[in-house]
Amino acid sequence: MSDHPNDRKAIEALDALRAALSAHGITLPSMDLQLLSYAGRYDSPPLITLGNCNAATAQKLAVALAGGR
Repeated sequence: MSDHPNDRKAIEALDALRAALSAHGITLPSMDLQLLSYAGRYDSPPLITLGNCNAATAQKLAVALAGGR
């Protein structure tokens, strides 16, 4: 892990999102930091790629965001 503060912010956000999704039984396996975002300006955190998911995962995500289980 890098020592740059913006990297830490992005990794903390990524970990928090993974934990929140996991609490609803949702896993987005390809969710990670977007490496291409490092090619741009370095004064902001790298982007987080949410990745692809199947229809069942998309439905779980929709229910979780709507406040249900």
